[in-house]
Amino acid sequence: MNRDLKLVPNRRWVFPLLFLAAFLIRFPFFFRDYVDRDESTFILVGQAWVDGFLPYTELWDVKPPLTFLFFAGIIYLFGKSFIAIRLAGTLVVAVTAWFTYDLTRRETNRGWGFTAGMGCVMLFSLFGSIQGVMSEHLLMAAYMGGLWFLITQENTLGRLLAGILFGIALMIKINAALPLLLAGGWWAIQQFRGYTISRAIGHLLTAGIPGILVIAMTLFPYWQAGKTQLWWDSVIQAPLAYTEGSASSPLGVWGLTLAVMALLLWGLKSTRIRFGHTPTALFLLTVVGVLWSFIQSGRANTHYLIQLYPALLILLAAFPGRKFNDGIRNYRWALVLLIALIPVESYLEYANIIKNKQEKGTYFNGEGFTVPAYIQAEGLESEKILFLRYHIGYWVLDERPPVKTATHPSNLCKDEMFPYYNPERSTSEQELKYLMETIQPPLVITRKGRKAFDRDRESENAYMDRIFEQYYRLRDTVDQAAIWERTK
Repeated sequence: MNRDLKLVPNRRWVFPLLFLAAFLIRFPFFFRDYVDRDESTFILVGQAWVDGFLPYTELWDVKPPLTFLFFAGIIYLFGKSFIAIRLAGTLVVAVTAWFTYDLTRRETNRGWGFTAGMGCVMLFSLFGSIQGVMSEHLLMAAYMGGLWFLITQENTLGRLLAGILFGIALMIKINAALPLLLAGGWWAIQQFRGYTISRAIGHLLTAGIPGILVIAMTLFPYWQAGKTQLWWDSVIQAPLAYTEGSASSPLGVWGLTLAVMALLLWGLKSTRIRFGHTPTALFLLTVVGVLWSFIQSGRANTHYLIQLYPALLILLAAFPGRKFNDGIRNYRWALVLLIALIPVESYLEYANIIKNKQEKGTYFNGEGFTVPAYIQAEGLESEKILFLRYHIGYWVLDERPPVKTATHPSNLCKDEMFPYYNPERSTSEQELKYLMETIQPPLVITRKGRKAFDRDRESENAYMDRIFEQYYRLRDTVDQAAIWERTK
């Protein structure tokens, strides 16, 4: 055995170490009210499901049902627990990192495998609003699990499990269809090239049917309730409309795409890796499919990049791993120092929760806690309250958004999706008018010193400014939250 590999933990210790690293990096964020607004939205829809309301019926967001099922399951088992949700997310990160490690190990060696796995933990937990539990975390656990079974378990059971996991991935985030289309299409062609027609068809059926059944199972409760069209509109139509929305930055997406593709082309040219190698092709096509989904939507937000990291890490590890047996030993002390310095965000958050404990007597921090505490202490009316920021406050107050469009506040401004879940009012202008002039929330929560919506939403912000001026007064500010109280 190469003596360099003695520096790498034994395979049975890899998952515990990956989980420990993920836990230490993510633990201080267990106590924050929210890290990204999407996570708060998933929690609200998951809670509504636990309360007996299918996704899209009472509350709505543009994600397939299995995203919400994850949160509903945690809430059902552990109640309203931020710690349980974030701990489950940490486990998901560690699982994805292990799949990344093992697939890299098979292409190179344990040293590069462990490096890729640890890189996955860090990239899934740092640099932006990804310390919470995002749909991309859940998606990649399922997708990389599917790839692992497809590549390493070349038997009927492996194909069945791969199909199930790919179906789950698609019902967590619909844009998984693009990497699945490319990687799955290539794999299907390889089956016909390597086996008889009847055997190849059998392979395709054993992988494809389980995935289709997963999709059908998400449809079944809607069919049973006579809401099949709602499922179709929310799971298929609305995401397609979302990709055509106005909030896009195609220049940045194309810059990212060209940079990644240039890096991959350099790696392929400078090493012995060839596209004909089955795992390499699947990883490459996964990266291309993810980039394609970014181009189609015109967006590459920080949490979107989670979809890119695992396959890209495997390929990047394979490039030097093919030319050099193991470069880790020569740079081990620099690597240790780098790993120690990278989680700066976590160090700052550890300091933040300690400070919060000293000043307020609790580790839990953020306006999602302090605003509800203020409302309850002041005896203010919370029914039909409207959170335009910090909307996890609904969960803390045991309330729901006054309209399902407001489940994620930004959806109030997305005209392109209204036809698929809000037929009564087909534009943002109509919805805001109904919300503010008919429902008339007694309290509206915004961010202190900011407009109600993002700056590019000029007409919506102008309308809200007029409403605040005519019907509301700024009652108080709590941390960074502004509390507007209706006066007439």
